[in-house]
Amino acid sequence: MKIVLASNNQGKLAELQAMLEPLGVELVRQSTLGIPEAEEPFRTFVENALAKARHASRLSGMPALADDAGLCVDAFGGLPGVDTAFYATQFGYAKGDDNNVRALLEQMATVDNRRAALISTLVAVRSADDPEPLIASGRVAGEIARQPLGSNGFGFDPVMFIPEFGQTFAQLPVEVKNAHSHRGKAARLMMALMRERWFQDAG
Repeated sequence: MKIVLASNNQGKLAELQAMLEPLGVELVRQSTLGIPEAEEPFRTFVENALAKARHASRLSGMPALADDAGLCVDAFGGLPGVDTAFYATQFGYAKGDDNNVRALLEQMATVDNRRAALISTLVAVRSADDPEPLIASGRVAGEIARQPLGSNGFGFDPVMFIPEFGQTFAQLPVEVKNAHSHRGKAARLMMALMRERWFQDAG
């Protein structure tokens, strides 16, 4: 089964493709089909993910899967949240993972409360007007490290310190990270929902 991934992020594509492989699902990046990115005007992960999934499905005529993820920092009242990808631009930096990390460390230089969580919300639709979208969320709590550590992963992985491992996400082997990450948790829930709702009904 082919499903459009409503994202052009190569890191997300690789992670999600590996996780959904047992279902026989092949993810096709929306850019491959010439689909532009959807607007994300909402303030919650689930609303933005749903908007992206419906947009990709409408323009492709295929089932679609969207992921909206972000970093929620306790000391900032849960922000940057849905604005995570553009975090650095608020402080005069160009958009990008490295600049996001740099800006975050600068803003937290004098902050003692380092608690934060990475959130991933996956939404899948069979069609653009699907009345019963599949929704799966994953959450991992940790602390923002004082400096980037590790070279695996992407986004805020180098500064997301996970106490149970004593390392950042970027220091963990990819398979370990995928098994315990916010996106990994959401993907496992999504797989279970797809098996129950989409594939079982098909026979």
